[in-house]
Amino acid sequence: MAPEASVVAITGATGFIGGAVARRLAAQGWLVRALVRGESRLAGPRQAGIEWVPGDLAWPESLARLVDGARAVVHCAGAVRGLDESDFRSANVDGVLHLARAAASARSAPLFVFMSSLAAREPGLSPYAASKRAGEEALASGGAALRRVVLRPAAVYGPGDREMRPLLRMMMRGLALVPGNGTGRFSLLYVDDLVAAVERLLILDAAPAGPFELHDGRSGGYSWPEAAGIAARLRGRPVRVLGVPAALLAAVARVNAARARLFGAAPMLTPGKVRELGHPDWVCDNAPFCAATGWRPQVEFPEGLERTLAPRTPEGGA
Repeated sequence: MAPEASVVAITGATGFIGGAVARRLAAQGWLVRALVRGESRLAGPRQAGIEWVPGDLAWPESLARLVDGARAVVHCAGAVRGLDESDFRSANVDGVLHLARAAASARSAPLFVFMSSLAAREPGLSPYAASKRAGEEALASGGAALRRVVLRPAAVYGPGDREMRPLLRMMMRGLALVPGNGTGRFSLLYVDDLVAAVERLLILDAAPAGPFELHDGRSGGYSWPEAAGIAARLRGRPVRVLGVPAALLAAVARVNAARARLFGAAPMLTPGKVRELGHPDWVCDNAPFCAATGWRPQVEFPEGLERTLAPRTPEGGA
């Protein structure tokens, strides 16, 4: 539970991970102050304990209001779609720097929890990965006086996720689409466990800096056939594993890149994303974070898969 009248400032609370963090902390008694872009976004569902602060990561006034008196800042906002460095820098690097400077100037000297990405471990793969690493470096420079923690979660999934959920639904219907030759291994993390890790950090007397990798507790991660086998056991029928040739992914990515340059779109599948998908090792190591905080993941993939694809019920928040 939250210390009495403790404020937590959150960015990205209209997104998947940030929204889950905001709802959980508000339900646990924290006073959540969340940055939101545009008054129109405030017309959606509300939840007790969440105060919305209109603004932008580039606006000093709104950032000062966001962090004023906060016990902690949880930075979940960021850009995940884009083609080149310029598409990611404003949100993933400059935004971190601006928020870190605002937090460092606040009277409350808040803890700064930065939701980075496992991709930051491999910055040469893509502009997105490079921007997440650069964001970590921006935090170190702009918030040098801050207590800060950098988290690099594995692939996060759960209800409300728009990226992995369609792939998981397809798997439960009997088809697992696998990028390239399917020999890579990866870790997973159910969103509730990630939120619990953030909550754990907020109540510690001394927060370790990181960066820390987070996963669901499965040592060595998963292969695609292993993940498909779990889905097959849950559905009671086989799941076909179908490889999508790397050359086909690369061709689609090149088309997307050309369209983006012509029309200004922000594609998800880009040449950089193809390199990320083809990377053979996205396996995490939980041990340092568990030892430093006492956190332990609770939801393994079979349970997480069922929860993710269960019929959704209306909920508050945005």
